[in-house]
Amino acid sequence: MATPKALQQPFSLRFASASFLAFWCLIAAFPIFWIAVMSFKSPVDAFSANPLDVIFGPTTRAGGDGLSILDIAIGLAVLIAAVRLAFTRLPKWVDRLSPQGMTVIGWLVGAGAYAIGFLVVFFGILPAVLGVLNSVAGPLGAPVLGLTAEHYYSVWIENGFWRNFQNSLIVTAGVVTISLTVGTLAGYGLARSGSNLAFWILIIALIFRALPHSVLVAGYLPVFINSAEILRPILGDNAPTLYGQPLAVIAVLVAINQPFTIWMLRSFFQNIPNELDEAARVDGCTHFQAFRWVIMPVMWPGVITTGLFSFLLAYNDLLVTSLLLDAQNQTMVPAIAGYFNRETTTTDQVEAVAAAVSITAPLFLLVMIFQRQIVSGLTAGAVKG
Repeated sequence: MATPKALQQPFSLRFASASFLAFWCLIAAFPIFWIAVMSFKSPVDAFSANPLDVIFGPTTRAGGDGLSILDIAIGLAVLIAAVRLAFTRLPKWVDRLSPQGMTVIGWLVGAGAYAIGFLVVFFGILPAVLGVLNSVAGPLGAPVLGLTAEHYYSVWIENGFWRNFQNSLIVTAGVVTISLTVGTLAGYGLARSGSNLAFWILIIALIFRALPHSVLVAGYLPVFINSAEILRPILGDNAPTLYGQPLAVIAVLVAINQPFTIWMLRSFFQNIPNELDEAARVDGCTHFQAFRWVIMPVMWPGVITTGLFSFLLAYNDLLVTSLLLDAQNQTMVPAIAGYFNRETTTTDQVEAVAAAVSITAPLFLLVMIFQRQIVSGLTAGAVKG
């Protein structure tokens, strides 16, 4: 259907809008692209003043590490196929195989299985196959682009970055689980309540959200340091000291994030008609059963969207984790910051870049897999009625 002439934008406006959007995308994507390229180069190439040396890596290639034309072609084909599979087939598989009422769990299991399968294929099977093909491909199998994964090996295996990744998973899982559990119940109750008390609870939550993070850390710090003495009457000699442990960070980040989740989920619940609750009550459901079996299935896009924001808060936090965690329990962001000091070498800096690329990859995977729910949730939260 053609757009009415009165609503058509002039060519100059469309060109200016497209140009601005393309420029913004270029500016936003360039740092990610550049650090990704640097992470696969030797320090000499990574910090070269010539951008072409950073891209093509002559020193890296001279050291025997590189990709051939055949590697690049097949690797790109596999990546494109993996992206198309994630956007087209994976949602259908999850919707078909997930038990009724457990779509979110199905998405988590499907996303995890897909990620593991991709890693096994791309970094395990594909290099072995390409090694055989390159040996018989002649000129097509000769390295033309310098590339090495030694920095990733150093970061994840030699430096034990996998422990930081494990700690990040513990912290983010705890924050997201607690925030969403409390947020959905509180948001539903506040959305369905018309009392003045609900209004003042939301205002107080907003005030707590506006507090600097350092204030909450300072307030909780004495409790965490003296937690062994506080808990000894209950747990005896097994009472733990929470300072330096992931539980301390989870508690503070939940306190920081909970007002946001309550406000956001309340706005989603307000967009769900009260008639759904009333119809469920007429059919014999209790308030909680109506919430669990009628309201929550409609709310999943909003829950996933809110959960993603909660995940990003915990995953990217630097201040709280660096202040409350000891060296053995550090998450990924403070661990990367530890690479930079006055004694840092160029090799350490490239390893830090490789670590930064590593922590970016899960975010892309989450957004790519849950993009439909995120868009649906943001749209639902932005439209009233």
